Amino acid sequence: MTPKEVIDYAKKNNALMVDMKFMDLLGTWQHFSVPVSELEEHLFEDGLGFDGSSIRGWQAINASDMLVVPDSTTSVMDPFTAIPTLSMICNIVDPITKEKYSRDPRNIAQKAEAYLKSTGIGDTAFFGPEAEFFLFDDVRYQLTTNSSSYFVDSVEGNWNTGRDEQPNLGYKPRHKEGYFPVSPTDSLQDIRSEMTLLMEKVGMAMECHHHEVATGGQCEIDMRYAPLVQCADQLMWYKYIVKNVAKKHNKSATFMPKPLFADNGSGMHVHQSIWKDGKPLFAGNGYAGISELGLNYIGGVLKHSRALAAFVAPTTNSYKRLIPGFEAPVNLAYSSRNRSAAIRIPMYSPSPKAKRIEARFPDPSCNGYLAFSAMLMAGLDGIENKIDPGEPLDKDIYSLGPEELANIPTLPASLDEALDELEKDHEFLLKGDVFTEDIITRWIEYKRENEIDQLRKRPHPMEFYMYYDI
Repeated sequence: MTPKEVIDYAKKNNALMVDMKFMDLLGTWQHFSVPVSELEEHLFEDGLGFDGSSIRGWQAINASDMLVVPDSTTSVMDPFTAIPTLSMICNIVDPITKEKYSRDPRNIAQKAEAYLKSTGIGDTAFFGPEAEFFLFDDVRYQLTTNSSSYFVDSVEGNWNTGRDEQPNLGYKPRHKEGYFPVSPTDSLQDIRSEMTLLMEKVGMAMECHHHEVATGGQCEIDMRYAPLVQCADQLMWYKYIVKNVAKKHNKSATFMPKPLFADNGSGMHVHQSIWKDGKPLFAGNGYAGISELGLNYIGGVLKHSRALAAFVAPTTNSYKRLIPGFEAPVNLAYSSRNRSAAIRIPMYSPSPKAKRIEARFPDPSCNGYLAFSAMLMAGLDGIENKIDPGEPLDKDIYSLGPEELANIPTLPASLDEALDELEKDHEFLLKGDVFTEDIITRWIEYKRENEIDQLRKRPHPMEFYMYYDI
């Protein structure tokens, strides 16, 4: 929609408020609302002012004034507000220079798309994330000087088979057996359907939804692939809708990668491909029907995976999912059909248009704008430098012995290690000024000071279990 069409759209839908949504550094939507009387065409150029120093990872207090400039093409009616509200995703602009803000994740994603075009390799990068999440019925956690605790519960939790529920009807998925059961074991069908239909209502193309592997309410809803920036926008609508529909049903949704011990965590497998002039570039006559360009893309992603982890698995909790020998792939190999490899080449369809790669180590705690951009830049580095991914590994990697595993590189074992890798390996991200030294330095500093150090300082309940009587 053009700005004028947005104004007409707001009138047609009797909008009374306009909501400005934008992304903070870490990946959480922020917003503020103005009366619809403020919706004039100049708003799409002049923007509105706000305090950038109050947003995580952004401006210093002595340079706090920033502008949000709405993107007219993202206009949609918010499906949750009681007052009819037009919602738009915004870009962040410096009020002095009028340049887009280098720490705005959406700006980074826009620059990644522009860099792809500038290389002449392709004109469109398609991404398709499969974000998993849990729906809990009770969530409690606290941290004090002398105590720490958390508690999550789900009516589906297998740990509740003996609970007096007056009556307890059973039908609680066993650990690691929650994949695809029908109702009544899958008690979340209607909630997921409601989420899916609302996603379609805000303009997302949806493919399917289902219960996921873990007990305790793990779910997945799959959206159709889309160009990079659009896909990252849609991932934010996805999370917004999942959380708000869950709340409507008195449940709580979380995209935290590993909220439960001894069962599967939530990943976000990311399908990706490059196209040019409407033609897929990953289809070819090589291994698994993939082109040399596609193999080089895989080579780039594998080469830089240890650094990419800082963006695609960006929380300390991410590495409780990424443990060798368990459900998430940590070995940096590629294969067709093989879900134990870090990179999989799906083989569902012989159509060249369906040829893509799937990175299986990202998780949904990531900032989609940064994660997708970083993976694209790694893949493009592979294409530009003709990086050979080596031979595919078509074995069950989880069953390999120590000798066979010795020569297969692995992902970092912690966020701290991933940040160290990003410090050493980020030149590929700087091409085309897509990422800047400033944003990489700020990301590393923020994560170390506000996440790693905070966790490191605090005693853990498991430490009391192991060491209290020492």
